[in-house]
Parts: sequence; structure tokens; C-alpha cells
Amino acid sequence: MSRAQPLPPPLGDGAFRIAEARELGVSRSRMRASDLVAPTRGVRVLRRPSDAVDVVSETPSQRMERVQGDLRRRAEEFAPALTPDQFYSGATGLALLGAPIPYTTADQLELHVAARHPAGKPRRAGVSGHRLGARPPDRWLVRGLPIEHPARLWRQAAEDWRLDDLIAAGDHLVLPRRRLVSLADLEDEAAASTLRSALLVQALAEIRIGAESPGETRLRLLLTRAGLPLPELNWNLSRDDGRFIARLDLAWPRYRVASEYDGRVHASDEQFARDADRWDEIRDVDWNLVRVLSHHVRPSPQVAVDRVSRALFDAGWRPGRD
Repeated sequence: MSRAQPLPPPLGDGAFRIAEARELGVSRSRMRASDLVAPTRGVRVLRRPSDAVDVVSETPSQRMERVQGDLRRRAEEFAPALTPDQFYSGATGLALLGAPIPYTTADQLELHVAARHPAGKPRRAGVSGHRLGARPPDRWLVRGLPIEHPARLWRQAAEDWRLDDLIAAGDHLVLPRRRLVSLADLEDEAAASTLRSALLVQALAEIRIGAESPGETRLRLLLTRAGLPLPELNWNLSRDDGRFIARLDLAWPRYRVASEYDGRVHASDEQFARDADRWDEIRDVDWNLVRVLSHHVRPSPQVAVDRVSRALFDAGWRPGRD
């Protein structure tokens, strides 16, 4: 194996094509040095030190963040192999946008790469290739990587995803501060779909503008499907003098009840102290905040439903009322 010599500056910051390196005078033997790895045929990238991960103490959300981060890294490393016709599609494109993706126990997520007719289907080891129907281009760049319009990605993901995963991703995409898509964009995609269109329409019925995290979305779905009234999302609670107290994930102002999902296993002393002060302030203005923790949802989600419904019932809500 050749001794590693410094690469020309343009090649040291990420993945590069072997042809590009050869144009810069890098030898073939240098391309075989042990400090380089091959994400795919014809591409090299500097080997990165492996990160030690304590998988035993990982929460499900931390694990998915790690797996999603690995996907972004592999997408960046594979990118030099993409042709001008190709882009990251479906679940991969949504993951690059930071949208929540279905939980998996797999060590890695698939890289989905697509091209539209008449271009051929991408065929490379390590990717799931797709040849999509002819359609006017609507390309975006995210993290410097090519994707299609996010509404198209959402539609493509419906081929494999379940209902609640599509709702969580839709909530993420339509949040106004992200400026990604409108609800009308998703509706147009669902209307144009010939594949799993009924599932897309069903998802649209439960997507809400204002949800800021997948935990909020899944808690809302759990509660409303159990017959509880539809909450306001991310309600700003203030004192009578206008002083801000808290932003409540799910709120029923008529009953002065709120709920939020807290999936953390470990919190710093400083964070816990801030949260405790916030909880006290919420109680001071006669609101009942029902915190839902992971053990209230798993193994039996009925525990969370019972906690929130009891608070609403005590405040005067009755089944059948708004």
C-alpha cells in the first residue's frame, strides 16, 4: 500500500471523483492508499475516525438521529457519482431535509437515488435506484445535494411508509417557519398520485400546521384518535399582564389543560431546574400541564390517554363536546 501523500487542496474537504484527482496529477497508487475509502465506484474520500457510540444508553430518538446523520454523510460521499439526471429521492430526500423518518432497527438507512424518464434507472451497489415517470423538473439543493421538491419526496415515500410516518413528515414540511411546502402543495401531489393515493389523502386529513416535532405529532394522533378534542398546537401562554410564560405543545385553552411529550431519559440539572420553574408558572395561572413520558406511551399508550382525558374531564370536558 502506498504511503499517503497530501492531496491537492480541492480534494481534502470531501468526496471526489478519481477522474478529478487524476486531472490534478494524483497518481493511481495514491488512490490506493490506506487513508482513502471508496463510497462507490470511481469515488474516494478521506477515511474518517470511527466514533464510539454507547448504544446501550441511547434513546430511540438519539438512535434515529445517529442513523440519520450516517445517511447524510453517505449521501455526501456518494454525491460525486451522481449524474446530472440523478437526485436523492423519497425517504433519503426527506431525511436530508431533516424530516422525521420511520423508526428502524437497521444499522443503516438505504440511499434512494432516482432519475426521471427518459434517463435510465440508477444502478450502483449500495443504492436503491428508481426510474420515475417523465415530469417537468423541480430540483432543489439541500446541504449542496440534489433532491426534488419536498412535496414530491413526500409522495414518493408513500410507496413504503405507513400512515403515521407520512403524517409526521407532512407536519414537518408544512411548518411555516421552515418555508418548505404548503398544505396545498401536498394536496396537489396527492391528487396527482396514482400510487397509494388513498393513503396520501388519509394522511392529509390528519396533517396539521404548527406541529414542531414528531413527538408532538404522535402524541396528538394518539389523543385525538382516542376521542379527545383536537388541541391547539404550540399555544403561547401568557399572564394577564402579557408576560410570556410558556409555549405549550398541545393546548386546550377552553379547559386550561395542556400536554407535552418529553422523550428525554437524561436531562442536565440546569435544564431540569428551568423546566421545574416553568411548570410552577403554568400551575400559578391555573393551567394543568400533563407531561407524557416515554413509559406513558410504551408499552401501553392507554396510560397517556388516561392521564390527559382525566385532566380534561376534571376541567369540564365531556365526550362529544369540542
